[in-house]
Amino acid sequence: MVETASTQKDDLPESTDRADRIARLEALEQRLRWLSSWTVHNANHIRPKRDGLKVGGHQASCSSMTAIMAALYFHALRPKDKVAVKPHAGPVLHAIHYMLGKQSRDNLINFRGLGGVQSYPSRTKDSIPVDFSTGSVGLGVAVTAFSSLVQDYLIAHGRVQNEDAGRMIALMGDAELDEGNIYECLIEGYKHNIRNCWWIVDYNRQSLDSTTADRMFRRFDDIFETCGWRVITLKYGKLQQAAFKKPGGKALEEWIDNCPNADFAVLTYKGGEAWRERLLADIGGKTNIKKLIASYDDDQLGALMTNLGGHCMASLTEAFDAADDELPTMFIAYTVKGFGLPLAGHKDNHSGMMNPTQIHGFRDRMGISEGDEWEPYAGLGDNMAAELKAFMENSAFAKTSPEGEADAVPVPARFAVPDGDDLSTQAAFGKILFDLAKSDEEIGNRIVTTAPDVTQTTNLGAFVNQRGLFRRQEVADVFRQAKIPSAQKWAAHAAGQHIELGIAENNFFLMLTSLGLSAPHFGTRLLPVGTVYDPFIARGLDALNYGCYQDARFLLVGTPSGLTLAGEGGAHQSINTPLIGMGQPNLDFFEPAWADEVALMMRHAFDHMQKPDGSSVYLRLSTRSIAQIDRSDDAWEVDALKGGYWLHQPGPETEAAIVFTGAVAPEAMEAWKSLSEDMPGLGLLNVTSPDLLHRGWSARRAGRWNNAQTDIAPSHAEHLLSALAPGAGLVTILDGSPGALSWLGAVKGMRVSPLGTDRFGQTGDLLDLYREYRLDAEAIIDAAAELFLEN
Repeated sequence: MVETASTQKDDLPESTDRADRIARLEALEQRLRWLSSWTVHNANHIRPKRDGLKVGGHQASCSSMTAIMAALYFHALRPKDKVAVKPHAGPVLHAIHYMLGKQSRDNLINFRGLGGVQSYPSRTKDSIPVDFSTGSVGLGVAVTAFSSLVQDYLIAHGRVQNEDAGRMIALMGDAELDEGNIYECLIEGYKHNIRNCWWIVDYNRQSLDSTTADRMFRRFDDIFETCGWRVITLKYGKLQQAAFKKPGGKALEEWIDNCPNADFAVLTYKGGEAWRERLLADIGGKTNIKKLIASYDDDQLGALMTNLGGHCMASLTEAFDAADDELPTMFIAYTVKGFGLPLAGHKDNHSGMMNPTQIHGFRDRMGISEGDEWEPYAGLGDNMAAELKAFMENSAFAKTSPEGEADAVPVPARFAVPDGDDLSTQAAFGKILFDLAKSDEEIGNRIVTTAPDVTQTTNLGAFVNQRGLFRRQEVADVFRQAKIPSAQKWAAHAAGQHIELGIAENNFFLMLTSLGLSAPHFGTRLLPVGTVYDPFIARGLDALNYGCYQDARFLLVGTPSGLTLAGEGGAHQSINTPLIGMGQPNLDFFEPAWADEVALMMRHAFDHMQKPDGSSVYLRLSTRSIAQIDRSDDAWEVDALKGGYWLHQPGPETEAAIVFTGAVAPEAMEAWKSLSEDMPGLGLLNVTSPDLLHRGWSARRAGRWNNAQTDIAPSHAEHLLSALAPGAGLVTILDGSPGALSWLGAVKGMRVSPLGTDRFGQTGDLLDLYREYRLDAEAIIDAAAELFLEN
């Protein structure tokens, strides 16, 4: 059943205390509307523009949210609640912190300037506390559901007390409801019975290009109710509700309910006279309507018709109070885009801004003197200003503790290397994780795994057998009870450490993001490990970027990868993922060839994920079993974690080297053995991370132009390639885009013959595919000959 919050209670007079609270919230709402508008205006009309470009900002999108945010932050929020703010309402969030003295005037003045307030709320770029970065629409909404699930996981594991549970809240524009990841998230949330989650929709029915289709009325309600959410609709404010009780009011209510969204926007922009004309034309002949409409002057009529629930403080506070439980709740708050501004209702108001004349008129209506535009409480009078300041400072939000540092999880000095003469990197990963699951080390308790319905085929099964699936309520393994043999003994219970997900990579990466923010969000550290078929990283790339942007920490395992997957065909064979690994900030990419490299890199990942200057880590693995190699010592390990090491050190003045990454190691070694007979001293370089090599080289070049760095050490790529003669030739090869390694020639001005895959794959066995796509030893030998024949 849909609840209309503002009609849940009789229209009784507000108590004195409640009336005072609402009066303060209304005064606060006006200040937030002014400060957010002025911040955008200053950046676009007052601050000098050196490049002549529009700075931008969203005054109309802010003003539709100011009442909602005032009521939420200073009436409903509890100390442990966390909020993802609608991207275009970012200036309102900064205005809140500014009024509390926690944001500087300089940062507001520098809105969208270097070092100033960011366009959209950012955990890593803004100076104020931001719970969730937002900007890519929809993702900041869905992530709150997964954060609610992470909180439940921590409660079940005894790391957060149930009484300390907070609500994970998303403030969203109604246009975000077009995003598909919203509905993927809803389905997953229903499976896991999420709780303590609020989504508050700024239902202004206007987006960048259009107004919301009228036929969507009640559809959103149906969808959310089907997924177990309570839906509270705030359509009418108290003024409208009072009018509906007067003679003729029922006809007015019916007209509002049936008014097309586009018509409502047009009439809002045109104002009271237009409202009067249209109402009289449409329903003027109905009983008592003329008298009802005549009882309001034009300004009053305009105020009545736009007195929607999302702008009515009494309605908002009642709605929030009515949802004081664990049930996930969607609030549909009807609003006017540009409310209280000259832009209200105009179809172009999404990117539109008030001109100087309009902003000055707005300032005058607010009672703010010229020159006092940045004063937090200007225009209120001394008494009201003092009362409002005290009211805000005594709120639960103002007293919320800053995020703290979570204790690090000890990581063993070494991970045991799996036994076996022939192993794939994927199998090695599964064995190492299983060993950690069996151990008594604390790291085993902090690892939490997840996968988008590929748990078995990415070698997580043994870990799950040992540690179990996470469910708040125990779920029996019916097959096991029936004594049907199965390799999967996946008991589901509150102590489980694997979160099972459906086939939706956006959900997968948002789950990793939420798990990877457990330390700052909940004060306790988890070590998330997520596995996904390597080519399908691209399917969730927006969500992966979103997680990295807010510095979530996790271990991503993409496996199987490349043409080496063979029989699965082109749809399952990744090509460009090494380039994704190289290009994604806050994500270190490694591609090991042997099991001991997997052990080394996994150990490094769990340590690196916890460092203040660390990041997430991506391992690109393969299902190809290859012969393991003997090591005389562990000296190679330091270089391997820097991005590469010489498997066969080149001789003095050597003019060539074979450079490889990952699963093609056997072909590179075979070609090296064949060529070294005719080319003594031929080098064989194993690039374990094209990402780290390239990043180090780029940083070295950039550092040359930084006057603060007078003595810059050569990058690791320069160090490695310095072992070769000037002008030497490189044959590079990997099961992926050749561009991931071909750039190495630029480091020391060397000739390169690059091998790799830049076409869609197909089915076939490994020998046929490697020959067809030139990944075999013969192709390497041909590429080496090409280098020297052209010389």
